[in-house]
Amino acid sequence: MLPAPLTMEVRRGAIAQLGSLLADSRVATSGRVAVAVGAGQGDRIASVIAPSLGEAQVFRVPDGSVDAAVTLGADLRKGAYEALVGIGGGKTIDATKYAASLAGIPMVAVATNLSHDGICSPVASLTHESGKGSFGVPMPLAIVVDLDFVHDAPPSLVRSGVGDVVSNLSAIEDWQLGNAERGEPIDGLACSMARTAAEAVVGRRDSIESDAFLTVLAEALILSGMSMVIAGSSRPSSGGDHEILHAVDQLFPGTSNHGELAGIGAAFCFFLREDQRRLTQAVDCLRQHELPVTPVDVGLTAEQFTQAVMLAPSTRPGRYTILEHLRLSESEIRDRVEDYVRAVGR
Repeated sequence: MLPAPLTMEVRRGAIAQLGSLLADSRVATSGRVAVAVGAGQGDRIASVIAPSLGEAQVFRVPDGSVDAAVTLGADLRKGAYEALVGIGGGKTIDATKYAASLAGIPMVAVATNLSHDGICSPVASLTHESGKGSFGVPMPLAIVVDLDFVHDAPPSLVRSGVGDVVSNLSAIEDWQLGNAERGEPIDGLACSMARTAAEAVVGRRDSIESDAFLTVLAEALILSGMSMVIAGSSRPSSGGDHEILHAVDQLFPGTSNHGELAGIGAAFCFFLREDQRRLTQAVDCLRQHELPVTPVDVGLTAEQFTQAVMLAPSTRPGRYTILEHLRLSESEIRDRVEDYVRAVGR
């Protein structure tokens, strides 16, 4: 059977009607659910869900760390909950996914922004003492996106999702390269889903102010997450582009958000492949949504970006991408970075 959420809702007012949605989809029929909210909008969310989930136990998640997730998991084991509902942005949802896996209960993801494809992915990205790590978790049982909250989110946290889903196009080419050069198994359905998600966003001319665009972006991010479930790894949505973003996170923490760095990484990888059509397509989409395109757009010098590209392959040992394929020296990478900035910079 194809793995998929029991239900998916993308609309305005979804959080206010969460109780009936959980009951109708048979996720939680008794109302015995735990709700995890982040530090930012916790009070607002708690008041909105109260009429439909008045008996729910609300837990506060202070951050997206392993410690926060483990603490929540321990609290959940003290109660007999049908499900855990994580409401918030990427950090809250990732911590909630991991906590639910520790407690052995199903998890419902309710997104209040569209910053990346973690809404539906089988991965929780959490911080720890040594930096940041990715942890395998079950896919959420149900997915809800409340467009009222998305409209209220900082625009950068919505535009970020555009960069993340567009990077699928580069990740798929890296997977195909691994298949051709190393005989790596490839899943055609996972590739198709990840590519379809990206193409749906790249082909639109409207903006994040539009409900229609936000709906397509939400669906694309969910589809991208599902492609990883089918693949059994992050391969269809994470290639050299994500290696670069992880390297930037390690070397220069706090530089920018996930999707913005993924978008830059994807564009640079298309430049390395000398794929002018995809490079133009990616850069045009990023610019349309006011996303960064060059290292300087996120405050990095060409030298700093060169160091990140040098480090990138070590962030995903064993993953074969255009970066591993070309095996460029430091001076060659520096030249390519400078050429890239000249080619796409303004």
